[in-house]
Amino acid sequence: MRFHSSRLALALSFILVAALCATARAQTDLALNLYGAFSGTTNTNTTGNATFTDSPSNAAGGMFELRHIRNPLIGYAATYSFNRANQVYSANCSLCTPVGVSANAHEITGDWVVSLHAANLRPFGLLGLGLLLNQPSSGQAQTRSSDQAVYVYGAGLDWGVLPHIGLRFQYRGNLHRAPDITTAYGVSTLAYSHTAEPMIGAYFRF
Repeated sequence: MRFHSSRLALALSFILVAALCATARAQTDLALNLYGAFSGTTNTNTTGNATFTDSPSNAAGGMFELRHIRNPLIGYAATYSFNRANQVYSANCSLCTPVGVSANAHEITGDWVVSLHAANLRPFGLLGLGLLLNQPSSGQAQTRSSDQAVYVYGAGLDWGVLPHIGLRFQYRGNLHRAPDITTAYGVSTLAYSHTAEPMIGAYFRF
């Protein structure tokens, strides 16, 4: 009885180690993602209880992503993304008129990725930190650049279609201060803003 129990324990240990090795195979890939950027309106109370409002426009963008997965708990990704980031600023004063600013947003992040590989599917989650660069288009008066930290979270699914090619579906949420790219009102945007980015893309695995 003890002999059979030992053999069973050894077999189970072998299966467990084999499963862990299978899921821990390193993977490096390069992906191109297309996304929509959807940001909420933010309000800042200024001296005298005036309200300064930033209303961003929704936009489409693209993201390059380099990812390396060592094992289910250790994965890294570096990303660069670009989208239009037009803003409309307004204040609740009788003589104030809305100010529209045409701008671009560049974002660079480093992400920690956790994932699980099962057949040709890999669900994953991520947390990241990076830099968001809001650059007004040239030729606009009373504008300035706005560079700030951005905090990233998200989740998604990789679907391996061919041995080295697959599709990536993911959602990324960005938390950052609202872009402060106008000097028209003489005040700064202090409120935090959230940008939702649903994505679809394709990756090539090295």
